[in-house]
Amino acid sequence: MAFRLKTLMIAGAAALLTACATATPYQAAQKSGAYGFDQQQIESNRFTVSFSGNSLTDRETVETYMLYRAAELAVNNGYDHFTVAGAETDAKKRVIATSSPFAGFRDPYYGGFSPRYDFYHPRLGWRSAFNRRPGFHRARRGGFYSGFGGRFYDPFYDDFDYREVTRFKANAQVVMGRGPKPDDIKSFNAREVLTNLGPKVVYPAEES
Repeated sequence: MAFRLKTLMIAGAAALLTACATATPYQAAQKSGAYGFDQQQIESNRFTVSFSGNSLTDRETVETYMLYRAAELAVNNGYDHFTVAGAETDAKKRVIATSSPFAGFRDPYYGGFSPRYDFYHPRLGWRSAFNRRPGFHRARRGGFYSGFGGRFYDPFYDDFDYREVTRFKANAQVVMGRGPKPDDIKSFNAREVLTNLGPKVVYPAEES
């Protein structure tokens, strides 16, 4: 029974991680600094528009979603076109170290989600990355507690991986207008943008 319960716990955690491991969909940011699109009206026909993506969202997608949101705002406010007065894409990079998942999973790809559960060692059977008995400390690099009060060293589990994590955010200030689009490379027909970029837009999955 205990073996089955532990197996189900690991399977459930793995399924949740897989579900979280997706690029940011086209959605409104729920709060400042969150992933998704955001806008601020400056004047009657001038807005700032932005789209922020997680580590799995590439630069092209972030810029496409920002432009798509600008076109939506133009059409929703009764305008025919918009001109990008200024735009930039910020890239935030950092190098992180992730330890073996058997010591607990920590990765900014998953927004701080950190499941910790017992693991199965081929030599020692089920063991925990934490020893819950008083006086014992959390497992550190170099081995895990065996569950019998001692530590064992196993190079198979002493594994640290380093990677560069990048998140993109596209920002633009747009000026909207009515009538024919100006003859300017920075001006866009709002409805044509929605038509041409629409197939590239991925919306959040609907909850069943």
